[in-house]
Amino acid sequence: MPRGDKSAYTDKQKRKAEHIEEGYEKRGVGHEEAERRAWATVNKESGGGKKSGSGRGKKESHASSRKGGRKGGRAAASRSAAERSASARKAAATRKRNAAARKRA
Repeated sequence: MPRGDKSAYTDKQKRKAEHIEEGYEKRGVGHEEAERRAWATVNKESGGGKKSGSGRGKKESHASSRKGGRKGGRAAASRSAAERSASARKAAATRKRNAAARKRA
């Protein structure tokens, strides 16, 4: 099986990776980087593709998802409204700049 082949993954793992990838892309991460991060998250949480056979399954750990959500929430809660607003403006400008660069390429 060549590297990058996703045939060993379950449908649920594929859906999960797609959903994670969309979340990253919404936040301005490039498509390839978002896909790489999504599959890394799936691999970390479920131990990679599922193999057939009785007793070979392992519980999924959702620690990385939980950590990401808690980190984001805590960061936003500890900043003032002005800081959050400034950050949002900066992010919007970056996304606009990146979109313009992608159109040129």
